[in-house]
Amino acid sequence: MHKVKVKGILSARNGMNLYRGCSHGCIYCDSRSKCYHIDHDFEDIEVKENGIELLEQKLKSKRKKGMISTGSMSDPYIPLEMHFEYVRKAMQLAYDYGFGFTMITKSNRVLRDLDLLQKLHQKTRAVVQMTLTTYDETICKIVEPNVSTTKERVEALYMLRDAGIPTVVWLGPILPFINDSKENLMGILDYCIKAKVKGIICFEMGMTLREGNREYYYEKLDEYFPGMKERYIRTYGNNYEVRSPNHKELMQLFQQTCKAHGILYDLHEVFGFVNQFDVAPEVEQLSLF
Repeated sequence: MHKVKVKGILSARNGMNLYRGCSHGCIYCDSRSKCYHIDHDFEDIEVKENGIELLEQKLKSKRKKGMISTGSMSDPYIPLEMHFEYVRKAMQLAYDYGFGFTMITKSNRVLRDLDLLQKLHQKTRAVVQMTLTTYDETICKIVEPNVSTTKERVEALYMLRDAGIPTVVWLGPILPFINDSKENLMGILDYCIKAKVKGIICFEMGMTLREGNREYYYEKLDEYFPGMKERYIRTYGNNYEVRSPNHKELMQLFQQTCKAHGILYDLHEVFGFVNQFDVAPEVEQLSLF
């Protein structure tokens, strides 16, 4: 871990990452890719020590309210968060200044902030986005070794459901020849149905590989799935998009199941739900004074 001071924290679309790098150890992580120019070991997490100060300055000056989001490049609930509490502080600022808040995570540590999520959702809006990759707990512990297991994440989704916090699931990545089966898909979808998630984000039944994360992924395939790397090379070469041979069949099953249970699956609709932020005109007007 090392600390840095940054010049900015919030993107034009209200996204932010309070940390850079991750300790979850997911073998497929795209954030390891060289195109992101992380100039330190990925596990040597960069802590943006002035991030909360910059966020408050930004929220003070913003006239238009909306959803603040985090978790696109680094899971906000890495173990360091339990010490620094930057995510909780950011959520509190969102509450104080009348913004909504959403995050993408694979950790049940999000439950630490359940009280604040409820408080925030009553005032503006809160949405928790949870990634689910594999129904098989054994495979989960291999491909996502240092993070909450699928069952632990699902238990968190159940608790969020009972607390009245809307949730969305990111389904993926689907790793060809590893978890690209009907059994895996239906296991995850059954969890989503029981958790009453509002929507599921699934771009395709596959994954992405590019310089940086490809090498790390192949190294782990050699370690845990002997012979699998050669199968990937034969099948996909150096392709960026690595789609499961079962893509079409699995996507049909995914869409049919979501439709049958009233779960949003159209990407435009799901992202629209996540980013939705409607403030009553009188509340918006009062916030300007």
